[in-house]
Amino acid sequence: MQFLNSLIIFSFLFYPVKIKPKTLICKQADYFCSSLKIMRAIQFREALREAMSEEMRRDPLVFLMGEEVAEYNGAYKVSQGMLEEFGPKRIIDTPIAELGFAGIGVGAAMNGLRPVVEFMTFNFSLVAIDQVINAAAKMYSMSGGQFNIPMVFRGPTGSAGQLGAQHSQAFENWYANCPGLKVVVPSNPYDAKGLLKTAIRDNDPVIFMESEQMYGDKGEVPEEEYLIPIGKADTKREGTDVTIVSFGKIMKVALAASEELAKEGVSCEVIDLRTVRPIDYAHIIESVKKTNRLVIVEEAWPLASISSEITYMVQKEAFDYLDAPIRRITTEDVPLGYAPTLVQAFLPSVPKVVKAIREVMYR
Repeated sequence: MQFLNSLIIFSFLFYPVKIKPKTLICKQADYFCSSLKIMRAIQFREALREAMSEEMRRDPLVFLMGEEVAEYNGAYKVSQGMLEEFGPKRIIDTPIAELGFAGIGVGAAMNGLRPVVEFMTFNFSLVAIDQVINAAAKMYSMSGGQFNIPMVFRGPTGSAGQLGAQHSQAFENWYANCPGLKVVVPSNPYDAKGLLKTAIRDNDPVIFMESEQMYGDKGEVPEEEYLIPIGKADTKREGTDVTIVSFGKIMKVALAASEELAKEGVSCEVIDLRTVRPIDYAHIIESVKKTNRLVIVEEAWPLASISSEITYMVQKEAFDYLDAPIRRITTEDVPLGYAPTLVQAFLPSVPKVVKAIREVMYR
């Protein structure tokens, strides 16, 4: 009560409203009770778990299936405790058979359920890609709108250290190339929770791509329910000299590079795409019109990457605003080696981004 009284006094001093005195206390209390959000720092994996659990409590048609999601609490402990709450009919362990359980998920979605299909890594989604591309993505169109496919395919993408070439691939651009899919790649716990809740409620199939190296990351997430719309980029850092665009775990590289360049007096605007299908081109172009320079950072092979598509759209729609050629930093165009020196050389890094930005600034 003392806390609420303090809020009311604070609001009276700093947020005066022209109302009758006898209603002042009620109005101010309502204002703060409606706008005050209780934030707490939780891990990326906990944000995902909260999103799935909240949606499963809200809608009995939602269920989770995948390898080790139940008895083992998830390969990365994302689904920890969910079997106990929701039972084995809604938290379903599957065999190591991605093609099979992805197909079961598509069939369940066609019959009105809302499956969340977890791949232990999107490298293994290649086994199931026929169901993802030829069934989930196309069924609405091929059925003349008779069948929605309200489902989510989720799991980690990209490299996670020394895991070798077959377990270190980023397929965001592969899936983003396919009409009928939406592709979400969050970079922090807040975005992950809000976007996953939206994805589960979506009536179209959503590819939701995480990172093994982010599951332990902590960030502030409100206790209250919130949703983040798919297809809306977010400016994580305001700037005036150059625009940096990235998504997923490589946002850490982009933000670290912006901090380093700030020491040199370079003001970087850093945009997190959050979704790569659809891409929020308007948000990027508006920033480029302000900064007149663009650097795109992405963990993907260079050919036909997301950065290639953004480069095309920006030169098409904002060519006259550019004061320097667009630069992109991707992975090297080779399979990822096992040695740590090869991993370091393969991935985008802060020095690579700083070098590219100095070049577009003609320094």
